[in-house]
Amino acid sequence: MSAMVVVENVSFRYGRGPNVISSRTAAFDEAAVHSITGPSGCGKSTLLYLVGLMLRPSSGILSIAGEELANASDRVRARRRGDLIGFVFQDALLDPSLTVVENILEGIPPWRRKRDHRPMIDQQLERLGLAGLEHRRAANLSGGQAQRVGLARALAKQPRILLADEPTGNLDDITSAVVLDEIFSFGRQNGSTAIVVTHDQRIAARADVSHTVGTPC
Repeated sequence: MSAMVVVENVSFRYGRGPNVISSRTAAFDEAAVHSITGPSGCGKSTLLYLVGLMLRPSSGILSIAGEELANASDRVRARRRGDLIGFVFQDALLDPSLTVVENILEGIPPWRRKRDHRPMIDQQLERLGLAGLEHRRAANLSGGQAQRVGLARALAKQPRILLADEPTGNLDDITSAVVLDEIFSFGRQNGSTAIVVTHDQRIAARADVSHTVGTPC
């Protein structure tokens, strides 16, 4: 295995405040599931957002697929985020006015929408137990259904990196199992990398590699 994501001596702070992350170094391999654990407020989600190119490090190096992106332009970072990264949030963050399929298509960047994604979307909905809900508006979904749609949205572009921030924090045990099985399966296939932030040690124990924020990785 080789590293898909490498962070080297990365630090981050909001404005002029203290560092949320200090001199963090870690590697996240291809075809593997990684967990990030640690105490509340120690920077787990911040590290995930740095890897997801939603935040820019205050210092240090961040490389994805061999390309240094900490200091890349906003345009380049946005393009790489759209091409390479899928994100599953603790709350699904769907547009309530859109249907299930429309929300999923929102996860595909405009420059990649020329091909017909519908067969792949239908297959994903079937795997996640959402078949038949294609045209239901997100406002009318249950919490568990919405989270599974959020996962389908993240997977729609077949990202090389799947990031999940406490993806089962608001779910019942049955829905949690469906979501986690899909994330873990995806992370171990096709050379992809999955990174899951979790406080649940049972989830962390399933990962191929576990990183603890608050102590050295």
